[in-house]
Amino acid sequence: MTRILSTVEQTRDFGKTLASVLRAGDLVVLTGPLGAGKTALAQGVGAGLNVRGAVTSPTFVIARVHQPDPARGGTLPMVHVDAYRLGNVADPIGEVDALDLDATLENSVTLVEWGEGLVEQLSDEHLEVRLDRRDDDSRVVALIPRGGDWPARVSDGL
Repeated sequence: MTRILSTVEQTRDFGKTLASVLRAGDLVVLTGPLGAGKTALAQGVGAGLNVRGAVTSPTFVIARVHQPDPARGGTLPMVHVDAYRLGNVADPIGEVDALDLDATLENSVTLVEWGEGLVEQLSDEHLEVRLDRRDDDSRVVALIPRGGDWPARVSDGL
């Protein structure tokens, strides 16, 4: 499934829509070049999951856990990871393992920016979200289901 999103706000709105099909244990791998909208999409997912606090890029802290806000209907934590800097170290897979993401994966929705080739081993099934920014600043978003019931969820819910 591919969509064209004209603005950053539409990218966030799409993230909210994506949140409606997410559940505990889901791994979502966000790929695309710098400025493609990965963090904006993660912000929309956080809004759709009704997590506490602002969702910002975790570039310097690598990972943030956003707890659900029960007062707003939130029930799932969201783990937001930025693996960009991990790609620049000698052993990026070892660095991902050191984050111990598999300890939180079962009970959370885990979104990993720049995670392609680094985090797929965490789960037999995941959703890859490819974002690309076009010259007119619109974004092309492609959802690529990898195993499990992702194909049905993507086609039915989005």
